[in-house]
Amino acid sequence: MLGHTLALLTVAASAALASSSGPAPLSPAALLLARDGKGYADPNDDGGSMFTIVNGTYPPGLGEPLNVIISADSDPEVLVDSTFKGGFQNYMLAAELSTECLGGNFGSKQNASLDASHRNVTQIGVLRQNFGDPYLGSCKETFDGGQHLRYWRQNSTNALFLAVSIEMSLAKQHDIVPNGYNLGRDYLVGNLTGHQIDSRNVTNATVFTGNVTYGNYSYSTEARYVSGLLNASSDGVNHYITVEVDNHPAIDGLVAVLTVKITARPPGVKAAAPGTAGATPAAKRTASVLLLSGVLALGAGWLLL
Repeated sequence: MLGHTLALLTVAASAALASSSGPAPLSPAALLLARDGKGYADPNDDGGSMFTIVNGTYPPGLGEPLNVIISADSDPEVLVDSTFKGGFQNYMLAAELSTECLGGNFGSKQNASLDASHRNVTQIGVLRQNFGDPYLGSCKETFDGGQHLRYWRQNSTNALFLAVSIEMSLAKQHDIVPNGYNLGRDYLVGNLTGHQIDSRNVTNATVFTGNVTYGNYSYSTEARYVSGLLNASSDGVNHYITVEVDNHPAIDGLVAVLTVKITARPPGVKAAAPGTAGATPAAKRTASVLLLSGVLALGAGWLLL
């Protein structure tokens, strides 16, 4: 009986690791796509969409463009939703983007459909401009406006899809500033590559490369602008009334695909194996508690024998 209990707890610990917000192990087909393909799959090919799903829009059915992709060809640590070990949140801190003010959630959540088997999936989280203060700076963005993004994982490839924009203040109900989707995308790319980008001059042949460092991790980013995932249009775009400017549509139809490599790590930290990035610290703690509970239960049983 005790052995059965320990076995069940071991299975639960494994499930905790598997269900973490880090990437799940890829299938051989997905590994091939990540290595030899684009590092992502076009949601439009599978009945999905490159727009988020926003409740309560007028007219109904509007969404925000998923205008940045962190390619699955990136180093696996970068695809883990964590500030630890060079994870995605640490990478974003290099661009002065932090989690929500004081850990709260001050906006409505949005969904996305990126895989045939994962429809209407709720965002993983929101990051906000921190203005150089990684602890409280996102509070300023919440009230005054600025750059922010929502992000999702494409389960079939482990790529991260981001909806990035520049928003107005809370007093203006966080409407998007003129040209705010293109600007949000390009500010992010610029901050991660060290380039000043003119949004009106990027094309599907534009490439930027550069380096950033945060928390003793250095990242090299290649940003390629690709067409064909979105249309240059205002159709279906949330906040289109405030975003259209100078007879240009709300979005230019380009998506920035980022391939990110970690070029320097703290002493003693090794690179993760390709196709595996491990679990997040929270999932590891959960698994450890479950396994420890099993050991204690087994030990208590021996004492009673």
